[in-house]
Amino acid sequence: MTSVKTILINSLRDHSAKIGILGLGYVGLPLATAFGDAGFQVIGIDPDARKIDTLNKGKSYVQDVSDAQIVRLQEAGRLSATTDFSALRQCDAVSICVPTPLRKTGDPDMSFILSATDELAKYIHPGMIIVLESTTYPGTTREVLLPKLGKDKGLVVGKDYFLAFSPERVDPGREDWTTLNTPKVIGGITEDCSEVAAVWYAQALKTVVPVSSAETAELSKLLENTFRMINIGMVNELAIMCERLGVDVWEVIDAAATKPFGFMKFTPGPGLGGHCIPIDPLYLSWKMKAFQYNARFIELAADINTNMPRYVVSRVSDAFNDRGIVLKGSNCLVLGAAYK
Repeated sequence: MTSVKTILINSLRDHSAKIGILGLGYVGLPLATAFGDAGFQVIGIDPDARKIDTLNKGKSYVQDVSDAQIVRLQEAGRLSATTDFSALRQCDAVSICVPTPLRKTGDPDMSFILSATDELAKYIHPGMIIVLESTTYPGTTREVLLPKLGKDKGLVVGKDYFLAFSPERVDPGREDWTTLNTPKVIGGITEDCSEVAAVWYAQALKTVVPVSSAETAELSKLLENTFRMINIGMVNELAIMCERLGVDVWEVIDAAATKPFGFMKFTPGPGLGGHCIPIDPLYLSWKMKAFQYNARFIELAADINTNMPRYVVSRVSDAFNDRGIVLKGSNCLVLGAAYK
């Protein structure tokens, strides 16, 4: 008898499998169009009725996806959008691309992942592959998703259905590295889960990088963004020190960058921006508290970066005072106000 795994892999390779994308934001919509362009029939699901209405009118609200691409895929019957989660019943492969913000208390807000998982649990069926893309703490796929999926229907992970984690690496607005050509790390709950997920993503994306576990994949994303966050914090503190020392920080950085090895250039700024860098490292810091471990580098860098806006304002205030101008009520031009 042909196994569930073999049947699913064959349907992924011949593109007869139906794809579901849960969450149609700046991660989910480009992924949906990537699979649509690869020849799959894709159903995008999002509770935001305004997004669905916009898409069904042939319009895109995401910078990296054009209106023309939406219309072309819709006319070809390869992209549809709905708020109805029961559409998951039709899907053989589902990617979860929902937000994972922080609460005001600094701990991860898992409500979007939990809600998506609860909906999936209603419609999961034998021969389904589920991949979580939302950035989160190590252990989420195994500890949060796995207990909720398949249990009520007697489905066994790695045999009846497949579950993996693959961190999104979207850099909105970037044209050289996109959803299609940015290497895709994938780690499954079991070896078979990793294999099925890798086969699926390889149908649309240029490079797939399988790893030994979901936890490895989860932690790889946090390492990427923690690396940036800590180095930005370090160079921001250097800027403060240079100001006290009367040294030009930009000249210092440019001089250091002439070293052809062992140095990576980072530049100071008014803190952190974007959807990921200010938040993701704190997932890891939060998780480590359960192991009675204080992630000191992360906490220190977060403190420095959080205080940079205040430092920038103080520098502006000092410059105004030097000219006999009061900051309050003055007009300030901010140059370089960007996503990052």
